[in-house]
Amino acid sequence: MEIERWERSEEISDAEKKVIQETWSRVYANCEDVGVSILIRFFVNFPSAKQYFSQFKHMEDPLEMERSLQLRKHARRVMGAINTVVENLNDSEKVSSVLALVGKAHALKHKVEPIYFKKLTGVMLEVFAEEYANDFTPEAHGAWTKMKTLIYTHVTAAYKEVGWAQ
Repeated sequence: MEIERWERSEEISDAEKKVIQETWSRVYANCEDVGVSILIRFFVNFPSAKQYFSQFKHMEDPLEMERSLQLRKHARRVMGAINTVVENLNDSEKVSSVLALVGKAHALKHKVEPIYFKKLTGVMLEVFAEEYANDFTPEAHGAWTKMKTLIYTHVTAAYKEVGWAQ
């Protein structure tokens, strides 16, 4: 699959960074449960994404996925990476570096199609909006939409850098 056009992320303002960090602090307080919710919804909505996970690629039942130690471990890793990005929003080099590592690992080692990052971050925003409806104001949604694009842009830039062609 050819990577869709390389997107540019919009600059996240200082006020938006603050909103992201404030909403994230509430989300991250329940990081494993939220991460598991995100991954389960992701795999239910996009079952083809499970092909990259030998430990749970044959699981169909969301309850079985929820009990999977491997899925929980991956959820903690995903949430940890997002936490590192959120904590370092004022350090663009650190953000680029973290997301480049994620992108390169998924391109070279795991051979994951980059479109799945767009799908995953979309699911992430849906779960945040539902589980943290009071915190996920239109302002927060706008800031997180920019964050979603920032993640996708940096990760896919790493794919381009390593010459991804699948």
